Amino acid sequence: MFAELAEWVESNDVFGPQRHRYGDDPEQVADLRMPTGDGPHPVMVLIHGGNWRAQFSKTTIEALAVGLTQAGWATWNIEYRRVGNGGGVPATGADVAAAIRALQDVPGIDLQRLILLGHSSGGQLALRAAQKAQVAAVVCIAGYCDLREATRLGLGNNAVPAFCGGGPDEVPENFDAADPTRHLPLGKKTLLAHGTADEVVPPSLSASYAANGQRVGDSCELLLLQDAGHFDVIDPRSEHWRTIEAATARLLEPEPTEDSPGEEA
Repeated sequence: MFAELAEWVESNDVFGPQRHRYGDDPEQVADLRMPTGDGPHPVMVLIHGGNWRAQFSKTTIEALAVGLTQAGWATWNIEYRRVGNGGGVPATGADVAAAIRALQDVPGIDLQRLILLGHSSGGQLALRAAQKAQVAAVVCIAGYCDLREATRLGLGNNAVPAFCGGGPDEVPENFDAADPTRHLPLGKKTLLAHGTADEVVPPSLSASYAANGQRVGDSCELLLLQDAGHFDVIDPRSEHWRTIEAATARLLEPEPTEDSPGEEA
């Protein structure tokens, strides 16, 4: 699938990504794509997955960057240090935060309409970054929402202990810092999208996070996509992605107010 998406990107990417640096490390870069038309444009920060490991890069989510830019979003596809090239807790999270702050220097975008979107392990990074960043909303797709449960299940060939530097009993402070479930309420609009046929990260992680978020008062929507697998949800050619895209756009709609006019009795 990724080979097909790479061909699709080559055929459809007319935006010529601009490479930006947000730090001195070779991994601290982001690709900016700007849509046509007058700005300022809403902006989507894309945080790729890959179990936080160095062999997976932002190219895995590049097709979404192109698709979203076609739809009118400015996209900021970030790279960050990962396990194997200087990443892990807390370095990886610090990189994501720095990449988001670097948007302050980018002209032509509307920072009041900024959304973080993370896939898989990138979902964990998006949820944690949203806690402190000035963002309108966060979208977590097939995400590692509960690091202790992911550890118990051994997801990603024991990716979570590798990311945290040990198990939850060895480095509890790292788990507490990185685990999205330990930082509710988030206080930001949240969309959790997950395929029911995901065999990489079970949808129960998103369902549990959404239920816990709603319980403590968060605006937290769960979108379960029937028969979608782990990577179907980041294919801009798919119906599953179109469903996520529509739900994401609704996150920027204003909240109804109590004095909104209603029907007369």
